[in-house]
Amino acid sequence: MTPSHRRPQVCVLGSAEPGSAAHELAGEAGALLARLGITVVSGCGSPATKVAAERAIEAGGLVLSIVPPDEMPPPDWPATVVIPCGMGDARNLLMALAGDACIVIGGRAGTISEVCLAWLHKRPLLPLVGCGGWSDALPSNPPDERQNSPILPWGSVAELEAQLRGLGLVRAP
Repeated sequence: MTPSHRRPQVCVLGSAEPGSAAHELAGEAGALLARLGITVVSGCGSPATKVAAERAIEAGGLVLSIVPPDEMPPPDWPATVVIPCGMGDARNLLMALAGDACIVIGGRAGTISEVCLAWLHKRPLLPLVGCGGWSDALPSNPPDERQNSPILPWGSVAELEAQLRGLGLVRAP
């Protein structure tokens, strides 16, 4: 049996304003992913995705940031690896494909685009529920009738960890 060198990767998609419960849970989700040895994939452009990346780095984790412009972000960008794709909104496809699963927090039009692309490419979706925003409706209102991938809601970090374990994304110690 060939050992796996690739760490699991989970995209953090969405938006939530600082001070909101969703924003705080985004940060806790980033720290959890790092503790579990999961690489965070984040554009780091919204307050929610940025705090997830920052907290993952603080917890010793890896963060891959795929940014829309064709230039490197400033040195203080919260990522350990940056890919400036130069594709603008077409970057959403790269985000959807870069994760073994996608955490969805709140969200606006860009998040909806990423979620639909992840759904089309059969990536499990883990929407935060109970904090408002677009992710609240995702479990009862999937992108379409195809049932392409599981939609696994969470409302606490403990629930998120259980969902990640259920997907097999947490390596045994």
